[in-house]
Amino acid sequence: MNNRLYAITRDLHLYLGLFLAPFVLVFSVSVFFLVHAWTPGAKGGAERHWTVENVQLPAALDTLAGRARVDALRGVLAQAGVTGEVGFVGHNVKAQRLTIPVMAPGRETVVKIDLAARRAEITERQTGVWDALVALHKAPGPHLVEIRRNWLPMRVWSWFADGTVYLLLFLSLSGIYLWAVLRAERRIGLVLLGAGLMTFLGVAYAVIS
Repeated sequence: MNNRLYAITRDLHLYLGLFLAPFVLVFSVSVFFLVHAWTPGAKGGAERHWTVENVQLPAALDTLAGRARVDALRGVLAQAGVTGEVGFVGHNVKAQRLTIPVMAPGRETVVKIDLAARRAEITERQTGVWDALVALHKAPGPHLVEIRRNWLPMRVWSWFADGTVYLLLFLSLSGIYLWAVLRAERRIGLVLLGAGLMTFLGVAYAVIS
């Protein structure tokens, strides 16, 4: 039974690890740019501007809030030819204007809607592949929980991100199991585990204090 469990765990550890490697690579590369706040070509991305007249606004827009308002404005964004994850909806009541930042990996768009004139002014900027990796790393993020994941591709990406975490947990636990079974490797394994733990605690203590 132990030999069979070991063989199954070893195979799962190997093949799931290979499957997970591209996702880990994306998160590893993107965290480098995220920590150092540097993405090649992001600031110099090409911009384009356009205007859409006679925008059809949803009924009772003023009474909507949160996710309901975002969903209602999807039709407006479609009229403007804009797709992506809505960050928030800014409403200037006095000026009767809405400001909607929309993010898609590699692209940032700001849609400004004049409610009285029924006109949408759109500014789109291409941020490049490196910034796209950072956007995927941060998305959907802990902010604005009530409206996040309002774009289907972002919901799908969040499922993959969750799956990556679960598989990493499995790989970690299965790796410890596979190491524990190999008696010859237990001593060096304990040394490395202890070194890793002390390093983590030391860094955490330095950051917290």
